[in-house]
Amino acid sequence: MGLNKYIFYRIAKSTLTHIFLMAVALSCLFPLFWMIRSSLMTNETIFVDKSIVPQVLHFDNYLTAWSQGGFGMYFFNSIIYTVSVVVGIVLISSLAAYAFSRLQFPGKNFFFYLFVAALMIPLPGSFVPLVVLMNKLGWANTRYGYILCMINVGLSMSILLLKTFFDKISPDLEDAARIDGCGRFGIWWHIALPLARPALAVVVIFNSLNVWNEYILANLLFNDRSLMPLQRGLMVFQGTYSVDYPLLMAGLTITVLPIILIYMIMQKHIIKGLSSGITMG
Repeated sequence: MGLNKYIFYRIAKSTLTHIFLMAVALSCLFPLFWMIRSSLMTNETIFVDKSIVPQVLHFDNYLTAWSQGGFGMYFFNSIIYTVSVVVGIVLISSLAAYAFSRLQFPGKNFFFYLFVAALMIPLPGSFVPLVVLMNKLGWANTRYGYILCMINVGLSMSILLLKTFFDKISPDLEDAARIDGCGRFGIWWHIALPLARPALAVVVIFNSLNVWNEYILANLLFNDRSLMPLQRGLMVFQGTYSVDYPLLMAGLTITVLPIILIYMIMQKHIIKGLSSGITMG
């Protein structure tokens, strides 16, 4: 009798837990579903048609948003910024993290703690000196100015994550590489980076999300519409088509779907990368 009571309690607990988690998941997914559904309707039917799937699907909203709304240009800009920033952060942070982990030089701990302290500064607060600096240098309304600022924003977390990973790599591997004739850069390229692939995947994913979704700095730096990324261009688009809800929802869907797909494909690497620093050793 006691065993049956325990089994019933476990099944009831599992059922209630799953019901709760499904309710939370549905509450999170419903706005996304409503956005996609509305993007396939017209302005006349969006608040009239109550069906789950619209009776007539208007895919031309996406073509209009892409061409007339300029989302093709904004999308291309975001790809340029995301790729450039992520490549820059991976190269700089991996070199810096390897130096902090393996080299001995004056002020090593001081400079590392400066990067750690930078994590305590809210992102909007760090944008103020960056914008002032870009204005002083005359790079305020340029692609490379924005790219350099975003690289700066992502360095601290990336260096901390990669250094933690490099600290757990066995020195014996480096000694064997030195015997084979590898220098510091050879060890970094052939030993440290390949072993740090899980951590690098986390750095790439997090910084890609950060650049793709960034709005405040782009709003402060860019006046030229041809340079704006997706999130900044979306606000310009909203001002133009604020009463055309299906077109606005199509623009939002174009903005959101790529990063959702990337996250769904790479989510296992996030978990693996965050836990690998703990399990290595």
